[in-house]
Amino acid sequence: MTNTRHYMGHRKRLRERLAHDPRQLADYEILEMLLGYVLVRQDTKPLAKALLDEFGSLPGVFAAHPSDLRRIKGFGPKLESFWSLWKETWARMSELPLRSRPQLNTPDAVASMAIARLGTCTREECWVALLDKANGLLSWDRLTQGTVDQTPIYVREVLSRALEHGASSIILVHNHPSGDTHPSRQDEEVTARVCRSARDMGMRVLDHLVVSGNSFFSFQSHGLL
Repeated sequence: MTNTRHYMGHRKRLRERLAHDPRQLADYEILEMLLGYVLVRQDTKPLAKALLDEFGSLPGVFAAHPSDLRRIKGFGPKLESFWSLWKETWARMSELPLRSRPQLNTPDAVASMAIARLGTCTREECWVALLDKANGLLSWDRLTQGTVDQTPIYVREVLSRALEHGASSIILVHNHPSGDTHPSRQDEEVTARVCRSARDMGMRVLDHLVVSGNSFFSFQSHGLL
């Protein structure tokens, strides 16, 4: 009971400091408070510090794969569900500005959305951004989901989705869970096939992005389109 009173009092003091000036809170205290909303009756400071020690920073903790998080003592199913919810919230918040943006003119604009959605995925996925004549975003959807080191990209599926939305331009996106964003030979070949078929149908492939947790490779920027 004494320990319970101690950490509940400590948590109350953290909330007061948060209300007064959030910038004064250390990273471990921010994380400690977040963990406390799930582990209500548990002292979460040791777990917060263990997570930061393991992953190096708050972004590192939130970008960590579930399998890595589960290795940390005290990180159980309840927290795993919370982390999944937080990541989905972050991904949707990152996508929202692009969905209302009139034009997507740079690889960085799509990359920020793609990294939020795909950066921590443990399996490869292929997504496609479909644009109108003014490069406004019409659709941002997943096409396929594969394994840890490959996912199929079907030319017919890409073009069918583009025709469905009346798109003028296409941006392909897929992730590399390994963290190495350099495209494979297969990535280059399938991109070339999509480009040829899109041209035949009066559409353009503006880019193909390969993303990881914190970086991306742009085919367009590297002269591969």
